[in-house]
Amino acid sequence: MTPAIETHALTRRFGRHLAVDAVSMTVPERAVYGFLGRNGAGKTTTLKMLLGLIRPGGGAARICGLDVARDRMAASRKVGALLEAHGFYANLTGRENLDLTRTLLGIPATEVDRVLEVVEMQANARRRVSDYSLGMRQRLGLARAMLGAPQVLILDEPTNGLDPDGIADMRRFLKSLPDRTGATVLLSSHLLGEIEQTATHIGIVNEGRLVLEGELARLKADLRPEIVIRTGDQTRAAGVLRARDLTLSDGEDGLIARLRSGDDADRTTAALNRALIEAGIDVFAIGPRARSLEGIYRDVAAPTVQAPETV
Repeated sequence: MTPAIETHALTRRFGRHLAVDAVSMTVPERAVYGFLGRNGAGKTTTLKMLLGLIRPGGGAARICGLDVARDRMAASRKVGALLEAHGFYANLTGRENLDLTRTLLGIPATEVDRVLEVVEMQANARRRVSDYSLGMRQRLGLARAMLGAPQVLILDEPTNGLDPDGIADMRRFLKSLPDRTGATVLLSSHLLGEIEQTATHIGIVNEGRLVLEGELARLKADLRPEIVIRTGDQTRAAGVLRARDLTLSDGEDGLIARLRSGDDADRTTAALNRALIEAGIDVFAIGPRARSLEGIYRDVAAPTVQAPETV
C-alpha cells in the first residue's frame, strides 16, 4: 500500500541554520499522524516543503505516491492544508469565503454544502467571518482545506488559541475524519496531551531531525516502566535510588526512577519503598506511573535531568 505521505532525507537550510535535517517519514493511509516537537524544531518548515511552498535543499517528498517537486500540480490536488494564517475576508460570510475558494479550484458548488456539514458549520455559514469566534474560524479553515475531498489534510497547530471546550471539540472532530471522509491527517503540534488523545501514529522531531516514528499504541507498550517517588528528603532518596543503579530524573510529581526493560514495576516499587524506609526516609508517595506519550517524548527529545543534589 502506498503511504499517504512519504519523505526521504528531506533537508532545508536557512543560511547557516539547518532547520530540517534529512527527515525520512512515512504516514500511512487513513492515519491521524501527530507530528511533534518544540517550537522551532522544524515542524512548520517540513509542512511547507510537503505543500510545495518552499523548496527542499535536498531529499524528496511524495504525496499519495506523487513527487511534490516533479508533479507539483498533481500532488497539490491530493492535499488540503490549514496553516496558522487563515486569510479569510472578514466582511464576507463563511459560505461566501468558501465559495470564492471553490470557484478558484473549479469544483462544484455542492462542495460548499458538503464541507460545511462535515465541520458542523451550517447554522453559522451565513454570518460574517468578523463575527466568528476563533473556534469557528478554525472550523471554517478546515472546511476550506477539505474542499475537493483531498486525500491528505495537513494541519499546523489547529488547536492554537482555543479554549478548553474548543480544544475538546476539535479533538473529537479530527479523530473522526478518517472514518467520515477517508482522509489521512497530518497534525503538527507541541501539545503532547492533545496528540495522545487524537493520533494513531506519531513522529517526533528534535532540532530538525526525526528522532522517532511509529504507531502510538505500540510505542507506548514498549515504554520502560517508571516509578514516581515523593519523600521527606529527596536528596537522600536520590542517593538510595542511585545505589540501586536506577536512571533518575526530576519530575513535577517527584523523583522519577526509570526501570530496565522487563522489570516488574509493582515488585520494584515494593523493594524501593522498603529501601527508603530502612534508610530512615519518610515516603509520602510511591508508585508506577502510567505509560504516556510524555514518557516517549522525554526519552527521545528531552535530555535526562540528573536528580537534584539539593532540594
